[in-house]
Amino acid sequence: MASAREMRLRMRSVRNIAQVTRALQAVSASRVRKAEALVRATRPYADKAWQVLRHLSRQPARDYLHPLLTQRQQVNKILVVLVTGDRGLAGAYYTNVLRFAMDHFSEAAAPVSYVVVGRKGRDLLARQRVDIHAEFSHLPPEPTYADTSAIGRVAIEEYLEGRADQVFLVYTDFINLLRQEPTMKKLLPLEFEEDAQEGLPTGLAAHQRRGPEPAYIYEPSADELISAIVPRLTALQVYEAVLESLASEHAARMVAMRNATENAKELAIALQMEYNKARQQAITSEMLDIAGGAEALRQALGQGA
Repeated sequence: MASAREMRLRMRSVRNIAQVTRALQAVSASRVRKAEALVRATRPYADKAWQVLRHLSRQPARDYLHPLLTQRQQVNKILVVLVTGDRGLAGAYYTNVLRFAMDHFSEAAAPVSYVVVGRKGRDLLARQRVDIHAEFSHLPPEPTYADTSAIGRVAIEEYLEGRADQVFLVYTDFINLLRQEPTMKKLLPLEFEEDAQEGLPTGLAAHQRRGPEPAYIYEPSADELISAIVPRLTALQVYEAVLESLASEHAARMVAMRNATENAKELAIALQMEYNKARQQAITSEMLDIAGGAEALRQALGQGA
């Protein structure tokens, strides 16, 4: 059994760890609210842009409207944009999204390369010895569209120059504080999967409407508009994925630090009980030694008399 001094040091260390995890939990709780607000602020623009682009994509000869809408017959190379983060202490957040990506692309029919957002994802993929085409890390705590536009440009350039025939986006979708799900979306060529009942794009909170598709008069022409909106919407999807992943990361870290704080408290209570038992045992042993010494002294004095 450890000595009383060692147990006191362990209890002090556990209490210090509990203070750190409690502070990290409070910081993550504050940041997840800000990240969730950023996600909600981008949705109205993203929804309206998606509606316009979906309407344009239904025009005749969509494959000739823009190269990013062109479906390629043969897929020779796949590019995956994997969104993670830079900091640890987030539980199984990084492992889940990496396992999700590897399960989907480990047996792909074409070679796969990765564009990694976040230092943690880069390190995990490097251990798997996969092809990392580019890496983006150290994004601001509250990234803007300009901070993530370079990620979208890399994906667009790889597709337009023929070095990638399909581009997928893998990130963690923020459902709520206790639920975050790894998600995959086909980024390029742009596809418009629709809900069978409402005709709305999957994964986007578009406005519900009934009746025929409204007619638009575009100014400037539809070709000029689609040439401007397609690359912007592609980069916007990457931006939304970064915000979703950021909110998920903070939520996962908040839950992990809360669990760590509770475990530290339970461990501190268990150590305190063990310390009390050891201290009581030591006091009892000392009292028995004193009583035994007193009895031996009394017997010695009695024999001497």
